[in-house]
Amino acid sequence: MTTAKKQTAFTRALTPSTELAAIIGSAPQPRTEVTKLLWDYIKANNLQNPANKRNILCDAKLLAVMGKPEVTMFEMSGLVGKHLS
Repeated sequence: MTTAKKQTAFTRALTPSTELAAIIGSAPQPRTEVTKLLWDYIKANNLQNPANKRNILCDAKLLAVMGKPEVTMFEMSGLVGKHLS
């Protein structure tokens, strides 16, 4: 007998905006995976502020999503949420 996992706000796949898709791809993803993919991108492009690793320095792609040149990792979730539908 198999039991289907209950869909929650975190596990439901959401479609990224065009700006966010430029970073994580256009496939629908759950919020948890979106966050993981964003961190992969941030680390691969060395975008953490060296003086304070909790801050992310936005390149052109991230700036289109975040709306400002530097964000904290706590702000990031709220800003990214606006790019998921």
